[in-house]
Amino acid sequence: MKIIVSTHQGVLYNEEIDYVVVHSDTDGEYAVMADHLPVMSVMDTGYVKLVRGNDEFFVVLQSAIFEFKDNLAQVLVQEAMIGRSAESAKEHLLEARRERMDKNRQESTDFTQMEKELRENIKKSGAGSLWF
Repeated sequence: MKIIVSTHQGVLYNEEIDYVVVHSDTDGEYAVMADHLPVMSVMDTGYVKLVRGNDEFFVVLQSAIFEFKDNLAQVLVQEAMIGRSAESAKEHLLEARRERMDKNRQESTDFTQMEKELRENIKKSGAGSLWF
């Protein structure tokens, strides 16, 4: 069977696997093997365990839809991170979120400073004043 994990930024994972375990923090877990009946689920947080031979990978998810049909598992996810364990993947996801929030905060601060400087320069130049 095949699995494709996609975010809004593109495909994160696209591989052949033996089976998958879908774990939702609120709804529990279930396994899907080749030739399984079609299934679809919505996940708020959780992970998908990917198994191929003796290898296991975990994709930690935030806001995802899992669908399995015709031996193709598709995961559409808002945020995801892959790791060798669910814990390591979750740590990487949380770190990436912290870095993104710090970057957004810095960009917002920079924008606020530039806006302040622009207002001061407009005021100094007298632009927008009516001269009669």
